[in-house]
Amino acid sequence: MGPFTLSFLFSFFLLSASSSEGGSIGINYGRVANNLPSASTVVQLLKTNGVTQVKLYDTDPTVLKSLAGSRIKVTVALPNEILSATAARASFAASWVQRNVAAFYPSTQIQAIAVGNEVFVNPKNLTSYLLPAMTNVQAALVKLNLDKAIKVSSPIALTALQSSYPPSAGAFRSDLAQPVMKPMLDFLRQTGSYLMVNAYPFFAYEANANDISLDYALFRPNAGVVDPGSGLKYYSLLDAQIDAVAYAMSALNYNDVHIVISETGWPSKGDATETGANANNAAAYNGNLIRRVLSGNCGTPKRPQDDIDVYLFALFNENQKPGPTSERNYGMFYPNQQKVYDVEFVLGSGASSGKGDMGWQEDGGRGGSNSNSTSNNKSNIGSGNVRSSSTGEMWCVANVMAGKEKLQKALDFACGEGGADCKAIQPGAGCFEPNTIEAHASYAFNSYYQKKGRGFWTCDFGGAAYVVNRPPKIGNCALPSTA
Repeated sequence: MGPFTLSFLFSFFLLSASSSEGGSIGINYGRVANNLPSASTVVQLLKTNGVTQVKLYDTDPTVLKSLAGSRIKVTVALPNEILSATAARASFAASWVQRNVAAFYPSTQIQAIAVGNEVFVNPKNLTSYLLPAMTNVQAALVKLNLDKAIKVSSPIALTALQSSYPPSAGAFRSDLAQPVMKPMLDFLRQTGSYLMVNAYPFFAYEANANDISLDYALFRPNAGVVDPGSGLKYYSLLDAQIDAVAYAMSALNYNDVHIVISETGWPSKGDATETGANANNAAAYNGNLIRRVLSGNCGTPKRPQDDIDVYLFALFNENQKPGPTSERNYGMFYPNQQKVYDVEFVLGSGASSGKGDMGWQEDGGRGGSNSNSTSNNKSNIGSGNVRSSSTGEMWCVANVMAGKEKLQKALDFACGEGGADCKAIQPGAGCFEPNTIEAHASYAFNSYYQKKGRGFWTCDFGGAAYVVNRPPKIGNCALPSTA
């Protein structure tokens, strides 16, 4: 790769990093397991992989002490089990904040407190305690002069919605909208906080695999879905889910409250009935989401200017979680710290194997594909890596969610200084139709990628492109797999 190419790609990376300044990737560190590494080892693992934000489900002192001085931003949790006590007594809340937050701050960079988790679906009916508990925790922070640095919120599940499809019909449940969500959103607005949302496209896809495109669920190129109510076009199921929440907030006149995706992920393994639960799809979902957020393309159709922070679920496979097999296989790492599949947490770092490919392959996610892999790549996945198809063929295609401006800039480079063969997409040539920026960019990106030996950096363009392992066809034009 020549000096100009490196310079262009580096500047493109800087552009992407600056444009996504408000959007970031974090990870949920759950510990429902009996075989996890020590907290100090976990902190080193986070730092080695470039993870700068972590969300906990408690305030374990050993974990918080291990995070001290790491510069990793931390969200801690006040468990559901003590919501009632926190709501009933301001003194209890003050004592909890002093012991579990103030005692570790600022050497441990605690930035938020999640008061409860998915409280509305808790069988013990804790809903009435939520807002009083949040209010008491906020008051404790104010007394300690920590309220500007540490925000208070509470993660909600999508079950808080009465309707979510189409997104423009999004509305909170009638039992929650006025009595709970409206005052909670008002609290978040007044304190400068944000709404935490746990969103899992996997659940929607797994329950409706005959109706929902897997490409739509995994951020891969797809025809898109038009919302008949708003006229907006969606290329991502996660976008549709988050916008359903945004529309529900709009119905209560809280358009200005920011949304943070406090949990999202895809399982690498599942029961036979859990369609799509495999390592290939998990790698595609998490890898494409990371790339999208870090390249500055994380706004949704309803909120295109918003940079959404995302916390992936989860850091480890947790072997003591109850429920179906998928529940124990959301981790991106095995307890031995090996990756379940190769996905990077920073833009443009390459696959961890050092072999220069994207480190994950596409998978249809249907039929008998719920195991970790096919027989062709089973041994690779067992070692924590998901590799390309046995034929070795790979193509580079445009990421439609990057937006036309970024695609055009990358296309101009590829066909100009980059030296891609773009004769076929000129007017009258064989691949000119369809005459769209996305189609032309895919042809040019693939030509550049093949000419440059399929190196990782040669199919990135600041998040405007990515590698696929199935032969892409655009109109009547098939993209070549060789230079």
